[in-house]
Amino acid sequence: MAQAPTVIVTQPGFVRAPQNSNWQTSLCDCFNDCGVCLCGTFCFTCLGCQVAADMNECCLCGTTVAMRTLYRTRYGIPGSLCDDYVTTIFCPVCSVCQIKRDINRRRAMNAF
Repeated sequence: MAQAPTVIVTQPGFVRAPQNSNWQTSLCDCFNDCGVCLCGTFCFTCLGCQVAADMNECCLCGTTVAMRTLYRTRYGIPGSLCDDYVTTIFCPVCSVCQIKRDINRRRAMNAF
């Protein structure tokens, strides 16, 4: 006996993150987590790889504008691509440190 084909009536959709979140720390709040700050200062590439691994992305992407934009949009943090570009170009260490601090705080709140 032949089985009737399954008909899909709804397609999976994209759920946009709410725009009510903010960065957990400011860009220059290095003293909130000195370990992250020291790692970013003396081993910038290692910290970038940690951020990329936390985000399930390629290690080479951890310090890029794309990673900052992905993180910001994933958690509904206000900003723009232009803001991300300027932050990443002029303050790369502070940018990656901010993302890592944010990941650590969201992880502690079970929100990562």
